[in-house]
Amino acid sequence: MDRFSFLNAAHTAYFAELYDQYLQYPDSVEPSWRAFFQGFDFGMEQNGISPDTLEDAPVNFEEGEIPDHVIKEFRVIRLIDGYRTRGHLFTKTNPVRERRKYSPTLDIENFDLSKEDLDTVFNAGDVLGIGPKTLKEIITHLENVYCDSIGIEYMYIRKPEEISWIQAKLNVNENHPSFSSEEKKQILKKLNEAVSFESFLHTKYVGQKRFSLEGGESLIPALDSIIEKAAEIGVKEFVMGMAHRGRLNTLTNIFGKSAKDIFSEFDGKDYEQDIFDGDVKYHLGWSSGRITDKGKGININIAPNPSHLEAVGPVVEGITRAKQDRRYEGDTSKVLPILVHGDAAISAQGVVYEVVQMAQLDGYKTGGTIHIVVNNQIGFTTNYLDGRSSTYCTDIAKVTLSPVLHVNADDVEAVVHSILFALEFRMKFGRDVFIDLLGYRKYGHNEGDEPRFTQPKLYKAIAKHNNPRDIYAEKLKKEGVIEEDYVGKLEEEYRAKLDENLEDSRKEETTRVTPFMYEEWEGFESVRQEGMLEAIDTTVDIKKLDEVAETISKLPGDKKFLRKINKIIEGRRQMYFEDNKLDWSMAEHLAYGTLMTEGYNIRLSGQDSERGTFSHRHAVLKVEDSEEEIILHNNIPDRDGDIFIYNSLLSEYGVLGFDYGYAMTSPRTLTIWEAQFGDFVNGAQIIIDQYISAAEDKWKLQNGLVMFLPHGYEGQGAEHSSGRMERFLQLCARDNMYVADVTTPANMFHILRRQMKAGFRKPLIIFTPKSLLRHSKVVSSKEEFANGSFQPFLDDEEAKVEKIKTLVFCTGKFYYDLLEFKEKNSRDDVALVRLEQLFPLPVSEMKEALKKYKNADDIVWAQEEPRNMGAYGHLLLHFDEAKNFRVCSRKFYGSPAAGSSVRFKKRHEKVIACVFDKNLEE
Repeated sequence: MDRFSFLNAAHTAYFAELYDQYLQYPDSVEPSWRAFFQGFDFGMEQNGISPDTLEDAPVNFEEGEIPDHVIKEFRVIRLIDGYRTRGHLFTKTNPVRERRKYSPTLDIENFDLSKEDLDTVFNAGDVLGIGPKTLKEIITHLENVYCDSIGIEYMYIRKPEEISWIQAKLNVNENHPSFSSEEKKQILKKLNEAVSFESFLHTKYVGQKRFSLEGGESLIPALDSIIEKAAEIGVKEFVMGMAHRGRLNTLTNIFGKSAKDIFSEFDGKDYEQDIFDGDVKYHLGWSSGRITDKGKGININIAPNPSHLEAVGPVVEGITRAKQDRRYEGDTSKVLPILVHGDAAISAQGVVYEVVQMAQLDGYKTGGTIHIVVNNQIGFTTNYLDGRSSTYCTDIAKVTLSPVLHVNADDVEAVVHSILFALEFRMKFGRDVFIDLLGYRKYGHNEGDEPRFTQPKLYKAIAKHNNPRDIYAEKLKKEGVIEEDYVGKLEEEYRAKLDENLEDSRKEETTRVTPFMYEEWEGFESVRQEGMLEAIDTTVDIKKLDEVAETISKLPGDKKFLRKINKIIEGRRQMYFEDNKLDWSMAEHLAYGTLMTEGYNIRLSGQDSERGTFSHRHAVLKVEDSEEEIILHNNIPDRDGDIFIYNSLLSEYGVLGFDYGYAMTSPRTLTIWEAQFGDFVNGAQIIIDQYISAAEDKWKLQNGLVMFLPHGYEGQGAEHSSGRMERFLQLCARDNMYVADVTTPANMFHILRRQMKAGFRKPLIIFTPKSLLRHSKVVSSKEEFANGSFQPFLDDEEAKVEKIKTLVFCTGKFYYDLLEFKEKNSRDDVALVRLEQLFPLPVSEMKEALKKYKNADDIVWAQEEPRNMGAYGHLLLHFDEAKNFRVCSRKFYGSPAAGSSVRFKKRHEKVIACVFDKNLEE
């Protein structure tokens, strides 16, 4: 009896799966099978099997004991694994040049098989779902699946169900598309629109930048197909982000933006309204509703973006998450994000990694993103060999074990097939998937550039290459799907529409801009600086305040918490109900809680935000035994809003972009991003420069994002002192954002409530304290919370006006340092007034103070930051009287603060002394 008869056809597929498992995770395989596979591998390597290599083997492997046909079955399985793992390296995916050569190849000799085996039938064909087949038939199947126009990487995925699903999908039609004649005509129609649009612009606007899609036109039918299919299976909204290449084409042929408006933008016409500056045409966003061919309605959005390529990625994810949270109760199947990348950008931009790492995190996941790379094989003028070290531009996908499809952009059916595969994978598994659309760029980086300077050989090949539409049209003619003149008629009809739009555009003097996601912002008005300075009612009924305070100062009785947590929560109760001295944390908690009772949601994210970097917040409490998370705000009676608080990954750029996108979609959610320390914000400078400070001017976008930036000089060194307020203040202009440096809990309470109660939205930058979180003087009463309002300017309430000889303007935590010196030295001749809002400046209150303290002959601006930092430069720009102020600050420095605590203290004390003695040099 053949002792290896168990290796029959019925079991080959099972053994192959087990062998795959052994290759990836040897220790997970049952010991006897592991020993068998070890023996087989050794035999493969040594051309014989020795018992000396195995311990505890269930079978004594002796020379020749395993029959040759069994060994060959496993060799074929290894060949199949080779195609699955490395087949993508040998595909026909490059339309314009030879691929790089990789070794070892998939030649059968590399698997100890020979030409003599080609006609032998192997049960290993069962693994592929094609049954026992000859080696020749197995290889043909593998070549069709893995090495034609689509190459796929997926064998690194660690979830067997995902691998099995992918393999089953690949075996259908041997990973080749099967479209009906009507579907093929629709693909051709969209491909014609893509090609014709670009050629029309090229002839009508010669030399103008448009960042054309030529060489990657198959993106358009791909996007069209995914929208149609997604709507059919229940997706309600798309949110898309892409950089400039191909954007105008996408806006017109996918999002339905009028070609007339695009032509007006090419003609350089001004906008109908003068309340914003606008942006270049290939940065603008668009929102529209679409009815699919099967009558399904779907909302589609393409987010506006700056030239900073991948900066739009986290913004799109934030928009998507907000829509999922607000409209669909967290159902990720209803809103689908798509990010379109360039090959050079996805390889090199670090924010891509940050976004990919966010994909499965509770605070940031969106149920999977479809990433499409329009791969031009060239970035700006840099060859791909100079643009990355990885084999593929999409190797970032392996961080989250996401599948990647590499597709020949000239094979439009393969492109559409791949995008539909990606859609199915995302909808089933809720994970990212990447499509590498390998094409070319017909012209230079822009249409006025000469690409032959840097890639003469490549562009010689591109010049002779047919466009994807003509290639596909020839294919369909051969198949008998279309007649000879079919494409000519399509092109003629489409160009006629474009000509009509062009003529209409030239009849109008201005162009219109519809704000992105305008439907989310109904009822919100745009305001100028005067409107930003108007008082807004932020009072609260004290009974409501009592209710909220009661809720957030009472732990559930059936849970066990750390002793310190019990003490913190009891401290809340005492400060509110007994002492009536509310600190900073209570200001936050009561602002959030009262807003929730009024129907507003709260979202706060950042590094350590659940407890607070300085352990002051404790908004999310952990049960001691189970680490179950408790948010007391969820117990507020009759609340109409929800609260979400997340510790973020150690990212600033990605997370700030995400929360900005979230706020862009949620004007009724108080969305807050908190930096661990204020200076960490410089890791997100692109989001600040391109979105927070400029988006309303560029894209007519309001946004109410709040940024908490811990700021204050406490001797913690250069990196943990300054939130770099000078950078924000330099960006302030007219009416683009609020900047505040508040010093009392009551003011913190009211500024947060003001952010929601206003009928408009502006970004709010708050420089929050560190040492003041527990400072004995930094307290407010509940009455100040209930009946007060935000005070942009705080006068010195203790000052006796007639005695004042020195009037000191200051801001933030430094006030309390000066106050301590003043009280210690009984300096009742000095008045300390505080600027709580730095932009817009409370100019009228400042001028009133100068009039009030008319006996003061020494007017001082005092700051703890160096002269070239902090608010002094801003003051000079926005308050003319500041030119005559005596300035007390640290000297000019490149670093915000000294590393030595001794040196820090000397400098700090010197500035304080200067404030109180005008004869001293700062």
